Amino acid sequence: MYLSTIGRRENRGTVSRCKLGAIGSNVVALGAVSLVTDISAEMVSAILPIYLVLGLHLSPVVYGLVDGLYTGATALLRLVGGYLADRTRKRKTVAGIGYALSAATKLGMMAASGSVAAIGAMIAVDRVGKGLRTAPRDALITLSVPESMLGRAFGVHRAMDSAGAFAGPLVALGVLAVVGSSVSVDAFNAVFVSSFCVAAIGVLLLVLFVRDDQAPRPSVGSVSPRAALTLLRAAGVRRLFIAACVLGIAAIGDGFVYLLLQRKEEIATVWFPLFAVGTNLAYLVLAAPLGALADRFGRLPVVLCGYGALAMVYLLLAGPVSGWPVLVITLGLYGAFYAATDGVLMALAGPILPEALRTTGIALIQTGQAFAYFVSSVLFGLAWQVWGAGMAIGSAVCAVVFAIVITLVLLVPRRQ
Repeated sequence: MYLSTIGRRENRGTVSRCKLGAIGSNVVALGAVSLVTDISAEMVSAILPIYLVLGLHLSPVVYGLVDGLYTGATALLRLVGGYLADRTRKRKTVAGIGYALSAATKLGMMAASGSVAAIGAMIAVDRVGKGLRTAPRDALITLSVPESMLGRAFGVHRAMDSAGAFAGPLVALGVLAVVGSSVSVDAFNAVFVSSFCVAAIGVLLLVLFVRDDQAPRPSVGSVSPRAALTLLRAAGVRRLFIAACVLGIAAIGDGFVYLLLQRKEEIATVWFPLFAVGTNLAYLVLAAPLGALADRFGRLPVVLCGYGALAMVYLLLAGPVSGWPVLVITLGLYGAFYAATDGVLMALAGPILPEALRTTGIALIQTGQAFAYFVSSVLFGLAWQVWGAGMAIGSAVCAVVFAIVITLVLLVPRRQ
């Protein structure tokens, strides 16, 4: 009896150490890379809406095209990056190329000198980098932990990622304060150069600390364009892909949310980057707990509750009540939406995808969402310009409700 007790204790200790090692090593290393990279990315994205809309005076339709490009341009490259990572089994290398491309575009933004076409080109290249790196990075996470811990692993990673997103706008404000102006070309260039330096540190962290899966190369024919195309023949993958696309249509983009919030609350332009800070603070606090909650009670309910929070954000933007409590609640709910959906949706996808095509499958789902997001941004910008902000937000609320219903219809039978 004593020996059996020792065995159980040693087994529990081994499992505990394995869990700690799994989440505490590779996932945390990937989280550190994402943290630093997001500081760099959010330094730029926090000032981009005011730079384009208030500085270059773009219309809502044109801004919608640029904003959609910011995510939509990653669509096809996600598939390319995912397929290459599966084919070569060099997920870290493919991700590293993506991180390096995004870092280089920060200097390209400075060279654009206010040209909308040049800025659009740099945004496209930056999103190419994101498209290459996202699926390999998420696949590395799914391969670094047991299936039962995927929600926690993605929660920890997304919490670190959102910590960087929280810090990025503050760093941008600090740079603008040092330069002494929030609207001059020199001020924006200072942000771009600082962003490049931070992004370069992220690439270095990836090279030094992230471990790649050292599994042998797949057998001949197991990773090929034909095999990748067969992914959608599996009912579970096909249903999740359609649901991801429908959910992507319901999201209008951060830039629109923050512009509408600034307009509603009549907040000075200089404080605009703090909207992203508030959202990412909520994301940072909630990502890990919601990931653990998803592992315990189900990932689909957490995702759908996240989109319920997004509907509340839209209703608050359209509602007649204003003031700082509404501002805080809106940003908190927006952060909760990201915490409940971003990593949890990938955790939902991981178990239904074959390991040989795990990265390609994740890229396929992310590609569908990216295309849907591009369409959503363009349509919302058009609706805002033609119907006005109120009708556009009302349409967005209807889209969220529709997306929740369709997702329930598609995914509940699969889970049962």
